[in-house]
Amino acid sequence: MPKDLKRSLLLVAGFVVALVVLLALNRSDGDDEPAAAAPTGGGGGAEGPVVRDDSHVLSPAPDGAPVLVEFLDFECEACRAVHPGIEQLRQEYDGRVAFVARYMPGPGHFNAETAAVAVEAAAAQGQYEAMYDRMFETQADWGEQQVSAADLFRTFAGELGLDLAAYDAAVADPATLDRVRRDLDDGLALGVEGTPTFFLDGEIISPGSLDELRALLDAAISGR
Repeated sequence: MPKDLKRSLLLVAGFVVALVVLLALNRSDGDDEPAAAAPTGGGGGAEGPVVRDDSHVLSPAPDGAPVLVEFLDFECEACRAVHPGIEQLRQEYDGRVAFVARYMPGPGHFNAETAAVAVEAAAAQGQYEAMYDRMFETQADWGEQQVSAADLFRTFAGELGLDLAAYDAAVADPATLDRVRRDLDDGLALGVEGTPTFFLDGEIISPGSLDELRALLDAAISGR
């Protein structure tokens, strides 16, 4: 299937995934967890690399530890909704599970690819996670709009203390966009149909809550 058609189908499936995620988030278990769910979308056989040597590792872990990979879109409301839960799990499993983030900008999100390029440009100066967090923190300010947020993202770079000349050069460098689109193409090859989509140790998983994801991580650790 042509890549452009796959990317268009991602948009359609993304609406379904987001709905499932938000419904799961609205299920209350009577606790105070900031994100009650960390579900996933997508399916199909794995035909591409789930993790590459240069993939962004949010939380490293020793060799042989379980690896949780999230394909995400910075303009995806479901991704923003599960972000606090993922951050919570990163703290709980620090040093025991490696958490990896990969770009999956949906074609229906006007600024998703621009946001990913901005994050990748920040990564070139060692500020990947800071810009990653800033995108989710401010998504309500720039998401779901049909005008470029590139200038706003540049403002974020300045607030983070980045060298703006170097940031601008990275944003303009075709290799930066290629890096983002390579993640996207890998996700499509893996059968990802929406965001957020999670893989644990190379296998796609579909937990319906944060507790279910926690149980999968515990099982992966105990199985070592």
